[in-house]
Amino acid sequence: MLKINEIYYSIQGESTFAGLPCVFIRLTFCNLRCSYCDTEYAFYEGTDRSIESILSEVKKYNCDLVEVTGGEPLVQDESLLLMKKLCDEGYQVLLETGGSLPITKIDNRVIIIMDLKCPSSKMEQKNNYANIDYLKKNDEIKFVIGTRADYDWSVNIIEKYKLNDKCNILFSVVFGKLSPLELVNWVLEDKLNVRFQLQLHKYIWKPDQKGV
Repeated sequence: MLKINEIYYSIQGESTFAGLPCVFIRLTFCNLRCSYCDTEYAFYEGTDRSIESILSEVKKYNCDLVEVTGGEPLVQDESLLLMKKLCDEGYQVLLETGGSLPITKIDNRVIIIMDLKCPSSKMEQKNNYANIDYLKKNDEIKFVIGTRADYDWSVNIIEKYKLNDKCNILFSVVFGKLSPLELVNWVLEDKLNVRFQLQLHKYIWKPDQKGV
């Protein structure tokens, strides 16, 4: 059994899959408390569901791309089995994880989108840098940047851990805290090899709307 906050069909708003139709499975619970969190409702709210019932609901949408998100999905050990079964069913599976919990047991077919928490998140100390060694070439590391200090920190981390040799790197702004133009200008000035992204769903729908 897994505690599920919501399952919905929408447009992928972030990552290299941005713009594609996607089924989202949002799990309840999170071990982090980021200063800019936009899904606090997933900390506690949820319904116990069997993996079979989750798979049955996902199938109704007739969509091959599925993202397991949260909260923090890896708080619930059964999320590993859910992702394996989704892969077995032929779905392309994405995992959004905050980067504090080990990723070593995740099915190799899953594309991991892992945060490295910047200082302004107030969760920088929770980063599990050992995870970097287990990332695959098609996985993605995401930096959510709210200040110039966050940006400088991110550049240093990219260099320190040679992240450009590891996987895709995503830069996005803390919505409403830093202008996209400002971050883009910094990236261009430094000629960084990163992918800038916007949270598309926050521009298509209202920024605080659930189920999108």
